[in-house]
Amino acid sequence: MAVIHRTVLEPTKLELLTSWLPTRPWYAGGTGAPELAKAGGFRLDDPEGEVGIEFLVVTDTSGGRPVTYLVPLTYRGAPLEGAEHALVGIMEHGVLGRRWAYDGCHDPVLVAQLAALIEGRVQAQDQNTSDVPDREVTRSCTGDGATPTDSMAGAVDDPQGTGLPAPRGTTLRLHRVLRPAPDNEPLPPAQTVGHVAGSWALPDGTRARGLFVVLHNGASPAEHR
Repeated sequence: MAVIHRTVLEPTKLELLTSWLPTRPWYAGGTGAPELAKAGGFRLDDPEGEVGIEFLVVTDTSGGRPVTYLVPLTYRGAPLEGAEHALVGIMEHGVLGRRWAYDGCHDPVLVAQLAALIEGRVQAQDQNTSDVPDREVTRSCTGDGATPTDSMAGAVDDPQGTGLPAPRGTTLRLHRVLRPAPDNEPLPPAQTVGHVAGSWALPDGTRARGLFVVLHNGASPAEHR
């Protein structure tokens, strides 16, 4: 079980993301720095208790319209070998000390636990409270599953999000720019074989709900945007 510490981070997560987000191909902001606010998210537990896993949702209000992003992050007490390209930044944690924050799509611990979530083997946890499930996060898996194999590696970013090759010719697709699902749109869409959906806060105080992750057949990055 992940323990949520009430402490200080230096720099904060939002400060790290202010510099990092504009470097991503799926970033939809302008040329100025993003103005970020936390909008939601959830956590997953690392079975070994070593890696913090958070699916952070942030909204950028710097442009003409707010844009909401899904940012999966992992927090480690030492650098992850071979993942220098995925480093978001280094923070000083008031309780745990120095923490290396990574884009979780490139961290095998997060990828494995995301697959376990889709398959129903683990449960999403509240972002801010220890040992409390997040009931707003839903998942499904109608195919053969998403359990990663040795070949399930190599997350690829593109303007539509992030894709990860999954077993049996499927692809895990993370929606980096979140869009509220229309009221008449089923979650998940009929053509997918698995999904994770959740809710987040809009700038006006209302809540939206939409897809975070889909598991689908094929490898086209443009599918299921």
